[in-house]
Amino acid sequence: MSTLSNDVYLDHAAATPLDADIFASIKKYLSDEFYNPSAAYLVAKKVRQDIDSARKKISQILGCKPAEIIFTAGATEANNLVVNGLIHGNEESEIVASALEHEALFGPAEKHRLRVAKVDQKGRLDILDLLKKINDKTLLVSVIYASNEIGTIQNLAEIATIINKERGRRKASDNQRPIYFHTDASQASNYLNLDVNRLGVDLMTINGAKTYGPKQSACLYVNRNVGLQPLIIGGEQESGLRGGTENPFSCVGLALALDKAQSARSAECKRLDDLKDILIGGLTKISSDIKMHGNLKKQLPNIVSFSVPGADGERMVMELDEKGVRVATGAACSANKNSRSRSLQSIGLTDNEIDSTLRISLGRSTTEDDINYALEHIKGIIKRL
Repeated sequence: MSTLSNDVYLDHAAATPLDADIFASIKKYLSDEFYNPSAAYLVAKKVRQDIDSARKKISQILGCKPAEIIFTAGATEANNLVVNGLIHGNEESEIVASALEHEALFGPAEKHRLRVAKVDQKGRLDILDLLKKINDKTLLVSVIYASNEIGTIQNLAEIATIINKERGRRKASDNQRPIYFHTDASQASNYLNLDVNRLGVDLMTINGAKTYGPKQSACLYVNRNVGLQPLIIGGEQESGLRGGTENPFSCVGLALALDKAQSARSAECKRLDDLKDILIGGLTKISSDIKMHGNLKKQLPNIVSFSVPGADGERMVMELDEKGVRVATGAACSANKNSRSRSLQSIGLTDNEIDSTLRISLGRSTTEDDINYALEHIKGIIKRL
């Protein structure tokens, strides 16, 4: 084991630490207030009230009704509920998803009739291709709010307008099949507006594990006009859409984390934008051959994805890890697979460019000193190529 001279965590898109103040507020649900929220006695009813308050807090942030918030054990479950909960009983229907979706959406979607809408070289959705992919059988359109790999932000309101026009066309032609619009906002929750009415979405996935909340804490916004079938049955919890005893540690933790992130959103975006400029400027000085990925004008303030010609991305991750710098080659969920990133392929990168790509994702703990320390060791690695 080498002795680390520093410990610089730059992989916040993969996981964020549980906020210390939030943990202090919710740890009681793991010990003293362990009661089943469905029990009839007063101490259990208090836990039920806490969950109801958490649901209300989230609904206020999203601009929806509390009954439209469904708690799940993670964003992967929420995305599976969207896909399988809609397609169940509608197996002849089709799904249209952007090429940048997380595997948590692609995985279940690929088991059904899936059409993939293209993105351009900066990761923005190709609207003309989306229009081509939507047809009379389309039941669900899913477009990730902001990419977990390259940080590109999509214009959801523009896509919602297209879907509303499709609804009007179907009504005029007496096509009774509904069409719903879902977005995975897992990476967006810290930095972007989440008002579902402004965005025009029918379903939205929120992930507490990316928002300094507990792991396996998430929720799904489901517009009251959307008909979903449950994946987990055996109880009437979560409006009958998710059976099982609720986890107040996760539910309340998610609400507190989301509220804190959204309250600090403007200031944190400005702080991270400044750090991101330092990082990109430093990388450019190291080598003019470094290629930046994503739409730098429409991108999350914390994600920088780039490729280093001639480098082995996995090797760079290991070398930086030895220096105490934690970065990623791509999405943590797919980094160990023997296949290249679907997202990076979709923006037209060559195999060599994909293999030499690093993703650095900043967070609340990131300082300018951290950026400079990382740049120092990235420079050392590139000089040895």
